[in-house]
Amino acid sequence: MVRRGTGLCVLMMTLWLSLAACGGGATGAEQMALDIRGEYLAMEGCSAELAVTADYGQRVYEYGLALEYHREGECVLTVISPEAVAGVTARLKDGSGSLEYDGVWVETGPLDESGMSPMDAVPVLLEYATEGFIAECAMEDWDQGQVLRVICRDPEAQAGTGRECSLWFDPDSHALLRGELSQDGYTVIQCVFADFQMTAGETEE
Repeated sequence: MVRRGTGLCVLMMTLWLSLAACGGGATGAEQMALDIRGEYLAMEGCSAELAVTADYGQRVYEYGLALEYHREGECVLTVISPEAVAGVTARLKDGSGSLEYDGVWVETGPLDESGMSPMDAVPVLLEYATEGFIAECAMEDWDQGQVLRVICRDPEAQAGTGRECSLWFDPDSHALLRGELSQDGYTVIQCVFADFQMTAGETEE
């Protein structure tokens, strides 16, 4: 994640790289994607509720989670459904973490060859939102109106190969609405966000 000490320099470099990814001139959806990236780079944290679907191939798990994310601290995810595991809390910091319930720590299995588990998905989505190489960006029609879709992948990869991240944003509030992570064209995790709220960072002169 981006550190405060290099804030302005990293922000400008990241935005210029994103501009190049969108074809060298940003208009419409491309400019909105860059504006949103700048806001997410500057935010101190965020909160939301989300529905998570984790697809292991032979089995699929669905969870309802409450999110409290702090850039310079922990990412805390608390299970709110299913009821049988409500209250289980994932605390993630510096790329590691565990699930805690009544003092008992448990692990979740990896979703892909990189070792990513369902509890890692939200920090990974937020990292793509701020640092991922923007391969595609366009407006997309949803039932409630148009939303912005941004697709991030390795700059050397073809569509549908390797790890790919799709993010959908509200064009007015810039709130994250949905995020998907796929591996070789197969969606392994989907997160649908509700009441996404950003905590703005301090403005640097």
